[in-house]
Amino acid sequence: MAHLLIVDDQKAICELLEITFRKEGHRVEVANSPEAARRRIESQIFDIIITDVRMPSGSGMDVLRYAKEVSPSTFVILITGVPTLETAIDAVNAGADRYVIKGDRLTDELRQAVRTCADHIKLRKEAGYLKRELRKLTGLDNIVGQSPRMRQIFELILTIAPQSSRVLITGESGTGKELVARAIHENSARSGEPFITINCGAFPETLLESELFGYRKGAFTGANENREGLFQAAHGGTLFMDEIGNMTLTMQVKLYRVLQEGKVRPLGSTEEIDVDVRVIAATNKDFEKEIAEGRFREDLYYRLSVIPIQLPALRERREDIPLLARHFLERFRKAMDKPVEGIEPEALRRLESYEWPGNVRELENTIERAVALESGKLISTEVLPDKIKGVSHEAAGTIAALPFPLRASTLRNSWLLKNGATFSRPWRKPAECARAPRNF
Repeated sequence: MAHLLIVDDQKAICELLEITFRKEGHRVEVANSPEAARRRIESQIFDIIITDVRMPSGSGMDVLRYAKEVSPSTFVILITGVPTLETAIDAVNAGADRYVIKGDRLTDELRQAVRTCADHIKLRKEAGYLKRELRKLTGLDNIVGQSPRMRQIFELILTIAPQSSRVLITGESGTGKELVARAIHENSARSGEPFITINCGAFPETLLESELFGYRKGAFTGANENREGLFQAAHGGTLFMDEIGNMTLTMQVKLYRVLQEGKVRPLGSTEEIDVDVRVIAATNKDFEKEIAEGRFREDLYYRLSVIPIQLPALRERREDIPLLARHFLERFRKAMDKPVEGIEPEALRRLESYEWPGNVRELENTIERAVALESGKLISTEVLPDKIKGVSHEAAGTIAALPFPLRASTLRNSWLLKNGATFSRPWRKPAECARAPRNF
């Protein structure tokens, strides 16, 4: 579906094209003069503009030039009943994407032209999405764990993913909140649409508003063209709002209205735009405390937390440390082309005993450092940071070997996560693994 603007002084042609393209599933608006078209282009962004060249009150060439100035990404198709070589050359030089002659096959030719433009729009959006996102790191494949709490989270992800309910993910920094959000998106019906992220704590209030809602040309100094916000860019997909607890109260009011109405109003515009976006928010803050102290609106909290997910800290699921360590080891030894094959039992016991204030992210950085420094085949205690070398390992169990990582993606193909873990060797029945999950 594309957003079309049809510009022609002949109402019969406008009505014909409007009916034609609405049947094709497009969103269509009509303007009967270049001036009316200009006002529409100023107030909103169109994917495709179809404009007549000759009109009593002006030229379609002016519509073309203004559209390309305000919204360069918009496709413009010129139609004319009096074709000339000079007009065709001027149209191409001004940036027209198609030049169609009025005749008996006008609707057929325009349908084909619009389909071609719509295909280009789809490919362009997908290309931009792929540049932002590393698809190989999305979904459940990159979430590693076999502890009971992580199994519950894996099952919850697969349960809620098909829905469109908003999700609030809480947990300490480094626990993998964005990975969970990506997994929800990738296992939903929206997986073919954009997954867009924004760190709400990284922008001042005015800039955050323009990033989220977009703006119109002239809305503020430096706004030289129309720009869509992230809500529009994520239309049909998912918007992940990280560190939402850092949002100001003023912005919280504006976000609440968008969530309530399903509409955004770009800066400098008087018109609202419908958006279909699944919002997944995340924070490392205690919302009960934030609400009690007046720093976060209670009504917005309930709008966001339709489905809450609390991620455990790494120290609360120590049985996952060997699995995570192996996962990161495999990744970094391949990236660095190092012959490191495993981790010495004593080094692994140190890793298990450490408190990990930085959670999974800190463990990842530690393994990357260790692989880079290790010259042998096994990561030794010597290449671990001093703060990990010196920890007591009384709580650590006896580890004879490091298992291969158990990923949540196993849920797609196997019932093992519900009934027991999968280990490389020696083999144990699921029930035995459940009773003694760390005796490999």
